[in-house]
Amino acid sequence: MKGIMDKGVIQNIINGDKEAFKQLYDEHFDRALRSAAAITRNKETAKDAVQEAFIRVYLNLSSYDINKPFEPWFYRILINECNRILKKGSALLLVDPPLLEDVMIDPVAKETFSDLHEMILSLEDLYRIPVVLKYLQGFAEKEIAHILDLNLNTVKSRLYKGREKLKAALETIENGREKYE
Repeated sequence: MKGIMDKGVIQNIINGDKEAFKQLYDEHFDRALRSAAAITRNKETAKDAVQEAFIRVYLNLSSYDINKPFEPWFYRILINECNRILKKGSALLLVDPPLLEDVMIDPVAKETFSDLHEMILSLEDLYRIPVVLKYLQGFAEKEIAHILDLNLNTVKSRLYKGREKLKAALETIENGREKYE
């Protein structure tokens, strides 16, 4: 249903409807910001990347194939923007703390979520970006391959290795907790 709605909104944008672009922006901004924050490891840098991505979308919407899903096209632009900003930025980026202020969960679950969030942020880009796209954004492996311009088997391998690294890190944390209990 969402793809059909995006098609209509995108067609309206192409026809010059500025309110339709605001609707598209509002619909995709929060998820895009969370993804960009996970990729860049910095909320302010993520905001810049998302803004630049939406500008590029607006400027290049005429080259978008309206018969294809919007989100993979958009996330390819977003990831390219994140990478571009990171390359030109300083190597001394500060890592934002997890964005948990709005999450209403019990303290133990919140701590586990915080640990997992930090572990995802600590993964190398090679593994972190596919993991974010798959498990935080819900993209299929084929879509991730298209977004990252990678072979499908490469994406599967990186997801597997990323999961293995996360599993090992979680086991280390759990073993550390058991020592102190």
